[in-house]
Amino acid sequence: MPTYVYETIPQFEGEPAKRFEVRQSMKDAALTQHPDSGQPVRRVPIGGTGLMGASSSASSSSGGSCGTGCGCH
Repeated sequence: MPTYVYETIPQFEGEPAKRFEVRQSMKDAALTQHPDSGQPVRRVPIGGTGLMGASSSASSSSGGSCGTGCGCH
């Protein structure tokens, strides 16, 4: 099962968002509330492993070792 990152949605100005991870099936609906506090949450999109279907020659020609131009070497 994949692990998804969520963050709380601040209710007051200056309140920090708190991130947490949840393992859930891809078939499960995204959470709308924190499982413990009930505070509203949103799923945080996190970068993947690079371009899907990119060949090794395509990633090496872009200058980065992962092929996304992120600068990792």
